[in-house]
Amino acid sequence: MGLRTSQSILATILLSAFAVGAADVPESRRSRTVITRITPKLSAEARQKGLRLGSQIFLRIFKESKELEVWLRKEREFQLFKIYPIHTFSGQLGPKLKEGDRQAPEGFYYVPPSRMNPKSRFHLSFNLGYPNRYDRTHGRTGSALMVHGNTVSIGCFAMTDPLIEEIYTLADAALRNDQKFFRVHIFPFRMTPKNMIRHQDSEWSSFWQNLQQGYDFFERTKTPPDVLVHDMRYRFSLAPR
Repeated sequence: MGLRTSQSILATILLSAFAVGAADVPESRRSRTVITRITPKLSAEARQKGLRLGSQIFLRIFKESKELEVWLRKEREFQLFKIYPIHTFSGQLGPKLKEGDRQAPEGFYYVPPSRMNPKSRFHLSFNLGYPNRYDRTHGRTGSALMVHGNTVSIGCFAMTDPLIEEIYTLADAALRNDQKFFRVHIFPFRMTPKNMIRHQDSEWSSFWQNLQQGYDFFERTKTPPDVLVHDMRYRFSLAPR
């Protein structure tokens, strides 16, 4: 039996294992082809780190360094799996305010199966759900803000096609393994004390201090917080397990 045949059989077994509860996860011929091809590679890489494809995922995005982190859950905490370079995003540091401002958002978002797009004209994509409740409370507008392939961006986070294939496969596997949604936290930069001081004169300093609370929560617990909005600010608490 050749290596390619073995990998195909392994991918089929893994995909079958994730089929339970997967009725609401959209798919296309393109996504099925990609996932079948990518699954053996990602599964092997996860095993090397003591992780498992199909575990719950959590994403963090940092604009300044153009990085997208994928974390996988291991027991009660999340462990960093990979850091992917973002090819491009449009706009500057700071939140998206209105439709057409070409800004990429900042804040706390989540992606259920309904926001996965296996037929995207940008190869593969998922919608971040902007505007969220915080954005709407502050009168912010916009739509169709995504993480996608095809390396072009108008308010989105654009990856190369090979990288979005990996990220999409990891998300698809988690959702098919009964993760109800995955969280995506988007920051202007890594919100360390040093960086906060460096940006303290920004017009967005107060907003970023609020984001830092969510950043620090995960840094401290290695569990993404439950995010609510109260008095026009983000509030954070321990998410149900």
